[in-house]
Amino acid sequence: MGSEWGRIDVDGTVYVKTADGEREIGSWQAGDAEAGLAFYERRYEDLATEVTLLEQRLASGAGDPSSTRTHAVAIKDQLPTVAAIGDLAALDTRLDALLAAAETKASEHAAARQQARADAIAAKEALAAEAEQIGESSTSWKASGDRLRAIVEEWKQIKGIDRKTDDALWKRFAAARDAFGRRRGQHFAKLDAERGSAKEVKEELIARAEELSQSADWKATATTMRELMTQWKAAGRASRDVEDALWARFRAAQDAFFARRSGVFAERDAEQQENKQKKEAIIAQAEALDLGDAKAAQAALRDLQARFDEIGHVPRDSMARIDARMRAAEQRVRDAVDTEWRRGSVESNPFLAALRERLAEAEAKLERARKAGDADRIARAEAEVAQRRALIPE
Repeated sequence: MGSEWGRIDVDGTVYVKTADGEREIGSWQAGDAEAGLAFYERRYEDLATEVTLLEQRLASGAGDPSSTRTHAVAIKDQLPTVAAIGDLAALDTRLDALLAAAETKASEHAAARQQARADAIAAKEALAAEAEQIGESSTSWKASGDRLRAIVEEWKQIKGIDRKTDDALWKRFAAARDAFGRRRGQHFAKLDAERGSAKEVKEELIARAEELSQSADWKATATTMRELMTQWKAAGRASRDVEDALWARFRAAQDAFFARRSGVFAERDAEQQENKQKKEAIIAQAEALDLGDAKAAQAALRDLQARFDEIGHVPRDSMARIDARMRAAEQRVRDAVDTEWRRGSVESNPFLAALRERLAEAEAKLERARKAGDADRIARAEAEVAQRRALIPE
């Protein structure tokens, strides 16, 4: 019995048809010839199916070209002796095509692997170069330290580099990281030394500020306190765990002084305001003196002047105005006395003796002012003496 690709003769010998003619592949004695042909044809179909699977896996990219080639060669080597009935020539052609495709795929895979290796090397070289730049010059200590740790994690994710190359790149990275670590250590060691020095300087400034905090030399001490603040700012920062405490002590000493000064100044200002009001009240009385009786006005003025002189300082911004008003009130009385005096003769003028008496009183007031050491009172008393002398004829 026969088919397109083989036959079984009457004695049970099985043949397959090839391009070179029939080839005996076995003997079938187990049943009729049709069953025998079917048996050998299924063997062929199994081979064809295996080839089809290899083709599909290679085409899809799931199959390894090297493994595909190994299997394809194994099948191809069987074909000259395989006990199967089918188009062995066509299967051989398919296997040749499969081997060629596997070779192409193997070349592509090799190129891809080579490219992947080159990309991986380039990626690690870039990381190593970045680390070297950080190790050489970066001073962003925290950010750079974080970045170097992140580079280690990125490094681990990069695969496909041969050990020798990978080891060489890692040595570059490790050396850069160590260089950064050394520079950072030196920086913080220097910073610690500077902070220690700053602490010593600031403790000296605190001692000086605390000493001055009880001073009553307001102007000079305020100037010195400001100078100490300037020196504090120039001293740099001490370590974080002591800087705030140092500042609190220094600021407390300064605040103590300025609070005391403010209290004294506030009390003085209140006193001077009160003095101003008292002097203004006296001036108002002097300005209101009745000049119809010049002698009585002059006597009343003397009393007002004595009370005026006994009152302490007034605010600086009011001093000139207060003195000007009082001088004007005094001049008003003097003018009235002078007018009355000039009405009569010098010999018969009843005010001459009074003028001399007033001169004596002015001279006594000048003497008291000099003993008190009050420059303002001395100046006013001298002016009054000169004015009274001018009223007395030679």
